[in-house]
Amino acid sequence: MKQTEAATHGRRAVIELREKILSGELQGGMRLFEVPIAELLDISRTPVREALSRLTEEGLLERLPSGGFVVRRFGFEDVIDAIELRGVMEGMAARLAAERGAKADDIQRINQTVASIDLCFGDRVDEVDFDAYSELNESFHHQLAALCGSELIRREVERAGSLPFASPSAFSPDRADLTGFLRSLRGAQEQHKALVSAIVAREGTRAEAIAREHARTARRNLEYMMTENPDLITQVRGLGLIRG
Repeated sequence: MKQTEAATHGRRAVIELREKILSGELQGGMRLFEVPIAELLDISRTPVREALSRLTEEGLLERLPSGGFVVRRFGFEDVIDAIELRGVMEGMAARLAAERGAKADDIQRINQTVASIDLCFGDRVDEVDFDAYSELNESFHHQLAALCGSELIRREVERAGSLPFASPSAFSPDRADLTGFLRSLRGAQEQHKALVSAIVAREGTRAEAIAREHARTARRNLEYMMTENPDLITQVRGLGLIRG
């Protein structure tokens, strides 16, 4: 197999397996082996082997001592800790950006993202272009991680955000039909604006506090779904992997 073809198959295997796990098709506790997965995806074992290793690094799989892999189940407290860790890291990045002073071009770029997010909202309180919001929200957080000018900090913030269920868009419904969640996005957008404002004003402590509180939106969403409205579990990708 040519190198470029192998790389393409490897990326496809990662994407398809990740989707099958988060959608619940491959459930928590299920054992996975190279040959059946290769047959399922209709590709050779080599890209499957690489994909399984990649998803193990992402934390979605565990390697079994006896061979093969198992789809991980996540404890509720583990997920809460991952969210808190992201909040700590983003808070530090925001504080350093404020204290060191972010570049004008970077501030302009993140402000443009904030302005674009504003356009995702309609006239009604629950009217939101969720797909556009989700993509722009991810861009905002990538830009925030880089504002302090440290490649080390940027990498570590994004590493924390890559933990299972710790990303800024975690626990958001796939379908934009849940009024409570859509309304909460407006509050998150106000935090985006306040966060950038604090960084521009060189208010490091305030910027850090806003960033940490902002990260807890995912925690509040998770707690709401797990304890107050468990019917939503089937509407959120990957939530079935979490043990209450």
